Amino acid sequence: MKKLINAPEHVVAEALEGMAFAHADLIRVNRDPDFIARADAPVRGKVALVSGGGSGHEPMHGGFVGRGMLDAACPGAVFTSPTPDQMLEATKAVDGGVGVLHIVKNYTGDVLNFEMAADLAREEGIDVHAVVIDDDVAVKDSLYTAGRRGVGATVLAEKICGGMAEAGAPVDHVVDLCRAVNGAARSMGLALTPCTVPHAGKPSFDLAEDEMEFGIGIHGEPGRRRMKLEPADRIAEMLMEPILEDLPFRRGDDILLFVNGMGGTPLIELYVVYRAAEAIAAKHGLAVSCRLVGSYMTSLDMAGVSITALRLDDTMRKGWDAPVITPALRWGG
Repeated sequence: MKKLINAPEHVVAEALEGMAFAHADLIRVNRDPDFIARADAPVRGKVALVSGGGSGHEPMHGGFVGRGMLDAACPGAVFTSPTPDQMLEATKAVDGGVGVLHIVKNYTGDVLNFEMAADLAREEGIDVHAVVIDDDVAVKDSLYTAGRRGVGATVLAEKICGGMAEAGAPVDHVVDLCRAVNGAARSMGLALTPCTVPHAGKPSFDLAEDEMEFGIGIHGEPGRRRMKLEPADRIAEMLMEPILEDLPFRRGDDILLFVNGMGGTPLIELYVVYRAAEAIAAKHGLAVSCRLVGSYMTSLDMAGVSITALRLDDTMRKGWDAPVITPALRWGG
């Protein structure tokens, strides 16, 4: 194992310290319990968005804390859910008095711990709502979930709902919008290499040089099948076809197309895949009006790619186009 770390047990703490130094204008980092909040939180009169999950998926979620996206994020240990006390304290720290939305990826630990934190926050008088993201079409159940996994649509929900919350949308509208984004988004990913968890010190699974794992999860969970490596155009087709069939997407739909790297994939390769994915969308009569390419929801050092397609409506497009200023995502005024 070759990693730029000091000791596995200090990785998350030292990374949080680094984030606090690097982005002091945007965020503040709380310790014991650990959470990241936007520097100006709480913002009175604004619906607050809180998310979180195991570390190792950076920039998800802490890199998306800031104006126009999340108000707080709770980092657990690598590939391990954060605890209810982290989620509760983060919720209290960013509550602006008009409601809090928890955006939760569908992993069993995340769901259970966010539910507990929400109950505790409600006992303290905070109006907490939760939406579970489950957009992965690869498998119905996995090592970490009951039902579909929450993957790329989480980034889109945090951005779109964050934009509308920043614009002053009431909590019911933000919650309904988050549910709509989850319902209209589908994702699929694959791995070219395994990832190496610092505490384990070795790859999480074995994959031959000429193999790929199709339908992989963000923790290295097995996918639909293991197969021989294919060219990028064929890989894009294999990912896009089940995505487009599952919703299903229809000719004339306006979509957001998101090609995501898994942590060890060069951007040049992601653009090759994106080129093919947009061509496939056009072949199906879909109009791609919003795009995102890059490594935004990763699996440590895994080489691989995921694709997410979201059927847009006017409110989603407005939330997506709204200004955002976070450590990992920035555009607009």
